[in-house]
Amino acid sequence: MLTFTYIKTKIINGDFMITETERLFLRELTKDDFSALYSVLADSDITQHYPYTFDKARVMNWIDKSIERYNIFGFGLWAVCLKDNGEMIGDCGLTMQIINNPIKPEIGYHFRKDMQHKGYAKEASIAVRDWTFINTPFNSVYSYMKKDNIPSAAVAVSYGCKKLDEFIDSENETTVVYEITRTEWGKIKI
Repeated sequence: MLTFTYIKTKIINGDFMITETERLFLRELTKDDFSALYSVLADSDITQHYPYTFDKARVMNWIDKSIERYNIFGFGLWAVCLKDNGEMIGDCGLTMQIINNPIKPEIGYHFRKDMQHKGYAKEASIAVRDWTFINTPFNSVYSYMKKDNIPSAAVAVSYGCKKLDEFIDSENETTVVYEITRTEWGKIKI
């Protein structure tokens, strides 16, 4: 089993930060994030590509699963917060996902509706991409989504991914896979 450790060096608004951007900081989710996360995941427009809707139990399970991932892997989906006031506006992070059978490191993201179309998803995903290549040995990182989830695909492209594959998933829908390699990332970072 892979486990990674990282140093949480800065504190913003009393929270230990994993990584930061010009406008955002990412930190581990806690049970105190329930209301903020519920406003993201319970919005059927945001989760329209999921096979189920998020009720209170599923949102709490999401948080519990994230905390479990931090303990097992040293990473997971992190709370995305605005630097200017500490408000949590979504989540973004690295998880291990089964993508067309193999397990792969995947950057996922979910943002509150009023925080979309402001560049936050791109900004947070770039931070997670950089964190991944700096702090893990993974040579590629992926994002995957339903083929008709155009906004999510646009975020993957915006952080440097290229379309790698598509396949028919367990819901009999087409899923598209995007990838960026460590080598490609190195060329972007120069």
